[in-house]
Amino acid sequence: MKTSGLFKGVAAAILISWAGTAGAFTMTPTPGIAEGLPPTSERAPVDPLVTDMTEIGRTTGKQGGELRTLVGRTKDARLINVWGYARLVGYTEDLELRPDILKDVQVEEGRIFTLTLRRGHKWSDGHPFTSEDFRFWFEDVLTNDALNPWGMPSFLLVDGQPPRFEVIDEITVRYTWDKPNPLFLPELAKSRPPFIYRPAHYLKQFHENYGDPQVIEDMTATYKVRSWAPLFNKLDDMYNARNSELPSLQPWVLTEEGDDRRIVFTRNPYFHRFDSEGQQLPYINRVVMTVADGKLIPAKTQAGESDLQARNLSFSDISVLKRGEASEGYKTNLWLSTKGSQVALLPNLAVKDSVWRELNQDVRFRHALSLGIDRNMINKVLYFGLAHPSNDTVLEMSPLYKDDYAKDWAAFDPEKANALLDEIGLVERRNDGTRLLPDGRPLEIIIESSGESRAQDDAIELVAETWKELGIRAFLKPSQRDTIRNRAMSGDLVMAVWSGFENGVPTADMPPVDYAPTRGDFLSWAPWGDYYETDGQSGEKPDWAPANRLMELYDAWLASSTKEERAQIWHEMLQIHADETIHIGLVNQVRQPVVVKGLSNVPETGIYGWDPGSHFGIHRMDAFFFTEQD
Repeated sequence: MKTSGLFKGVAAAILISWAGTAGAFTMTPTPGIAEGLPPTSERAPVDPLVTDMTEIGRTTGKQGGELRTLVGRTKDARLINVWGYARLVGYTEDLELRPDILKDVQVEEGRIFTLTLRRGHKWSDGHPFTSEDFRFWFEDVLTNDALNPWGMPSFLLVDGQPPRFEVIDEITVRYTWDKPNPLFLPELAKSRPPFIYRPAHYLKQFHENYGDPQVIEDMTATYKVRSWAPLFNKLDDMYNARNSELPSLQPWVLTEEGDDRRIVFTRNPYFHRFDSEGQQLPYINRVVMTVADGKLIPAKTQAGESDLQARNLSFSDISVLKRGEASEGYKTNLWLSTKGSQVALLPNLAVKDSVWRELNQDVRFRHALSLGIDRNMINKVLYFGLAHPSNDTVLEMSPLYKDDYAKDWAAFDPEKANALLDEIGLVERRNDGTRLLPDGRPLEIIIESSGESRAQDDAIELVAETWKELGIRAFLKPSQRDTIRNRAMSGDLVMAVWSGFENGVPTADMPPVDYAPTRGDFLSWAPWGDYYETDGQSGEKPDWAPANRLMELYDAWLASSTKEERAQIWHEMLQIHADETIHIGLVNQVRQPVVVKGLSNVPETGIYGWDPGSHFGIHRMDAFFFTEQD
């Protein structure tokens, strides 16, 4: 088999596999590990993932310590599985995919994927992690209608067809499609991955094909569910971190020690990563999440109550956080937000009102709205001039970036904006100067907001000031995100304010899912996205040519077999967004405060985002350590 170019040079890059040569690598005992466990050498895979810290710009650390962090909700416990970022394959800080939990991936023709595990790798309870865990998920969970009535997920379908799954041996599995599947590997690297494996030895006891019927019946009564299937799904909790008995492959695992206000995680004694001096990762023994009112988290962080904090902190908190650094002994690092735009205006191109639909779909109107925004003023007022006025598009660190994508139709040019509005025919005005729509209504735009971001609300106030000079009145309507999404789907939403593209740092090998109407929760074209998601069973077929072209391009990406082909597709999609101003972005490259207290190996500068990034995950939180320990 030929190894895909995506994975060439792994040993020469930041991930270095242990060759097992006698005397070349000696594992050291791990302090803080519970008594009764085997020695470190017996808990590790035969070929663990060994990281040379100097290769990734870090220093070799020391094990131990308890990390405190603050979260706004009990369900934020699931972030431990985001930050830990142990994935079958994962992104490096250079946004390249590398094997992680897997020892190796071989890709043939873009459609045959052979995954090789690390021999001797174990779950957090010490049970072997093998190909049976993949088989169990594929054959007994995924394709079981009682457990998964929704069918095969899209990343496993190519032209509607699932893969052929094979178990090659105890540590090797293979997935084969008839055509290329470029979605497969990026999906495995997500902040919320699909977990295409399960701890079969644990979950089989709750499955009707394997478990004791009486035990299952007793447990359904205990958990107050009606049958084995909801019991299984409740305990099958790989992402949410609610079942402390569920074995894990992540660096930290849930304990029973905490409660709904204090959630405690302890190191996984069988974690597969080591440093080059033989110390098992993660360095930190325990992570404690304390639930607090999200509005109070900046103040609590300033008071020194967190050792690592970015959650519930925003750019506007930086000045307050800086004031507490000297007295509380922490440092406020400023990472780069990976959003395509920190604040974006989203005209609803599928709005039900026929007058607004025609106007929102008119490129001249969207260009006029964009040209009527003083982005430099917004940057100075809200971000002290530290952000970057731009369209909602990819950032400069993306290999796909071009200046035109960021700058087209993004200058402040009221004269040109007025000319475009006149060209459309919006020349009639009422006494206060407000333009009139073709049906006589005033050109008043209701911009709906989730009410979760003060920066978004403040930005709309500044936008409204300059739009008023064009004869456009803008009014902010605070709401809730679920309400806004429902109104977008029903076609009642005219315009929303939201953050821009979640992934502003894509490579050609990352799917352009956000840049086409592929999902029903995209506010610019929710019914069109729903139509695509349901294969025409619900929603609305797009009636706008650029949207149809974007869908064609997205489908072409899904069928692509080379990186060059995917890059060409990306560039055409980005050019369409730049030409059409589908999202009206305001500023990007905004800084995210990351408060660090007593920790080493936390980058002073980094990227902060969901996909790719997993917040701290891409920066290897398992390698963070306390400089001083009690």
